[in-house]
Amino acid sequence: MGRLNDKVAIVTGGASGIGHSIVQLFKQEGATVIAADINDKALKEISADKVHGMKLDVSSEEDWKKLVHDVDEKFGKIDILVNNAGITSEKGIDQVTYENWEPLLKINGFGTMLGIKHLGAYMKKQQKGAIVNLTSVTAQIGMGLNSYSASKGSVRAISKAAASELGHAGVRVNAVFPGIIRTPMSEGLESSSEMLAQIEAMTPLQRIGEPDEVANAILFLASDEASFITGAELSIDGGYSAR
Repeated sequence: MGRLNDKVAIVTGGASGIGHSIVQLFKQEGATVIAADINDKALKEISADKVHGMKLDVSSEEDWKKLVHDVDEKFGKIDILVNNAGITSEKGIDQVTYENWEPLLKINGFGTMLGIKHLGAYMKKQQKGAIVNLTSVTAQIGMGLNSYSASKGSVRAISKAAASELGHAGVRVNAVFPGIIRTPMSEGLESSSEMLAQIEAMTPLQRIGEPDEVANAILFLASDEASFITGAELSIDGGYSAR
């Protein structure tokens, strides 16, 4: 307990799934947490005690500007950003259209870039900060030739570039690569039952992951315990990518 005492953290997509687990764990560890999400109803439900729900469309530059301004005005600093918000798609290469491709890159890729752009500039001024980006095991191995893999591959590249560029200002940028995690997003896939069973069988630990297992890894990278870690890539996939 207390690993994030006196820290102010923003978690995008913080009202559900992995984001919700990150928000709750950060709160337990002493942080003041801004759960930034586009879901108004979920934001109302999550806001309590040291958790503050704030509206954010990650693909909107104006929303990011407003969020940084409002959080700074209310709390006076921002120590941590977790770029967690994202959407998924099952469409394969033979089904992908621009209409399918564009929102995945806009939200998963450009949304992460905007977070780094605005919080990176903010953190450079205060000469410290930690950014953790959520990409995916699909950005590391050949697992689905689709727009989701492409969007998460962009997050991987963005993370490396940002770590190199912002490190001199004391800002750390790391990326985590979850495998299949038990969330509403994964369970809502049309082919989820069959697909999840196949992935469990192919995973060395013989199961899919839980949101808390991803949150715990992110907690470490966001905390001062990881003070000499930047540009790192941490797989949280039960060994799937090691096959």
